[in-house]
Amino acid sequence: MSVNTQNLSDFEEIDRFEQAVQTFFNGHIDADRFTAVRLQQGVYGQRQEGVNMLRVKVPGGRLTPAQLDALADVTETYAQRDVAHITTRQSIQIHFIPLAKIPGAMRRLAEAGLTSREACGNAVRNMSACALSGVCPREHVDVNAHVSGAVQHFLRNPLNQQLPRKFKISFSACEADCAQSLLQDCGVVAVKKGGQHGFMVKAGGGLGHKPRESIVVEEFIPEQELLFSLEALVTLHNKYSDRTKRAKSRIKFLVERFGVEGFLEKYREEFARTREALADQPYPKGGWREQIDSKAPGPGAPRKLFAQHQPGLFVLPVAVPLGDLSVAQMRGITRLLRTHGLNEVHTSQDQNFAILNVAQGQVAALRAGLAALSLREPGAGDNVTACPGSSTCRLGITSSTVLAPKLSGGVKDLRVRVSGCHNGCAQPETGDIGIYGEGKRMHGKLVPHYQMYFGGSGMAGGALALKGPAVPAARAEQAIARVEQAYRDSGAESFFAWTRLQQPDSFKQLLADIIEVKAEDVAEVMRDHGDTSDFRVLNLGGGECAGASQVLIGANFFEAAHEREYRNALVFQRKYDEAAQCNEAILRLLGSGVAQFLGGMRQEDLGKLAGQLRQLTPGAVADEFAKAVTALANADEIGNEELAPISAAVDSWTVKVGAFVMEKDAHLDLTEASAGLLV
Repeated sequence: MSVNTQNLSDFEEIDRFEQAVQTFFNGHIDADRFTAVRLQQGVYGQRQEGVNMLRVKVPGGRLTPAQLDALADVTETYAQRDVAHITTRQSIQIHFIPLAKIPGAMRRLAEAGLTSREACGNAVRNMSACALSGVCPREHVDVNAHVSGAVQHFLRNPLNQQLPRKFKISFSACEADCAQSLLQDCGVVAVKKGGQHGFMVKAGGGLGHKPRESIVVEEFIPEQELLFSLEALVTLHNKYSDRTKRAKSRIKFLVERFGVEGFLEKYREEFARTREALADQPYPKGGWREQIDSKAPGPGAPRKLFAQHQPGLFVLPVAVPLGDLSVAQMRGITRLLRTHGLNEVHTSQDQNFAILNVAQGQVAALRAGLAALSLREPGAGDNVTACPGSSTCRLGITSSTVLAPKLSGGVKDLRVRVSGCHNGCAQPETGDIGIYGEGKRMHGKLVPHYQMYFGGSGMAGGALALKGPAVPAARAEQAIARVEQAYRDSGAESFFAWTRLQQPDSFKQLLADIIEVKAEDVAEVMRDHGDTSDFRVLNLGGGECAGASQVLIGANFFEAAHEREYRNALVFQRKYDEAAQCNEAILRLLGSGVAQFLGGMRQEDLGKLAGQLRQLTPGAVADEFAKAVTALANADEIGNEELAPISAAVDSWTVKVGAFVMEKDAHLDLTEASAGLLV
């Protein structure tokens, strides 16, 4: 059993962010540049002007009473609404915080070891895991140790600051894969193969635009090589994913672009390099054990009291409608935990949470205490999750939070997933029944609709859901109830299997009268749930889940900082030839970045790049670049004595070129990207 005691906070970072906020208020940084700064710190703009959503990372969903206290304090003190929201990636979101109050909220979270850094933007996001990691009888290992190690490795890592798009990682503790690797950019699954414990690694999954199932990149990898694999995949994404077409810049599109074999070939190239560069780095170690045969709890909190592998202890699941907890509920949960000597709760991908390590004699008192807070254990039909939709999200089309409480999975307890737009934050393609909001023109009027999906499962043996028809939002409740009834009438055991026995147009026929809207019926379907006026899709300038637009030279500087870390690690291992190649990569990245910044073109050949820089910016920047290139070219059979002055020259040039481009662009700040070189 483990408690999340990992401190992720950085008070100096919060001070810098507060300075950036003041700079923005004073008009000394433009909105686009500040958006990038804001997103890097986990701060989203909302549909409502003047307030923001702060997303707090909760790796693996693990929270302590002290951290729940901090979340309650932030919600009560800094937000204009009394609610904190559990996401489907186990993070916590707090909405309606004025920008000026965000730094204060961050400091309170930091006191409890929590951070919002890289919870948004183009970075490795919060890492999700089985909600029962550490206590599940089926697990091979408590993957919390590996989650913590990966978080420590990637948080504030130069590689992870300006990725082409976001990158999501999950950890499952056994082959059941409750953390749903199928839909992840990278999914890690603990396995036992040939009597040895290790991990399967999958990559290239994703929902939203063009859903795609992940592919296996490692059938089996030993524990000590797991970080090599993760870094190779993030590097692959950073190096090859499209930075210009935002809709096609997730890693799943690299599988499409290169083909499976081509993708695997490039992955193996990156893996060989990361294994060499990170060879001496400590790796997270888990306590492996033999499985106890039991039923997998599924992708979320268990649906009833669940016996842990620790004798005499149980997991008590708690249903949280739509994932929303009030300040009073958070404080009440904290009191209950402390009263009963409990110190660990896990948020889950179904927006519920689980109290761990409960003794049988504590169950009744905990149930009574939760009831006093208007909370209870999950019940049949309430397995419904929803994203915020048009309540707060700038991309939201329909009011998912108003519709979702009206829906039920019925007596069969189907998993219903409700998203307010096609981006699918509620993971509709992995629900038994999933829906996302859209607008459709009917009889000259815009009518809110929900696109339906059936029979999804992100766990082992699962698949993305089958696309069904779109139904008017006003009739979505009726449509879901009819599908649930048809399934019950079939007598089938598995909803997943039942959906795959249907003919391609079966659901369209089943729902034909619900889908059809006659001209005389338009008035009754023109309003979304909770609205008093006719439906319309507001143009709010786009959402921010795709991250901010990037200045290419900034991304190049972060990648160069990553190469510098590799160089230093390789020097420590006395691999001087490989370290020299890192210097070449730094020069190529920053040289091409400066050339493109000045209107030139990317150039791989360092000699030609030196010539281009002389034309674009004759002087010290071009001259020192050419000298460093020449020194590297003349360093045959390089050793540390030859490499050290070259590395020093490359670092010195990095400082000069950073100052050069920041002078040209007053809004560009490369201090953090240069990892301490620019002082």
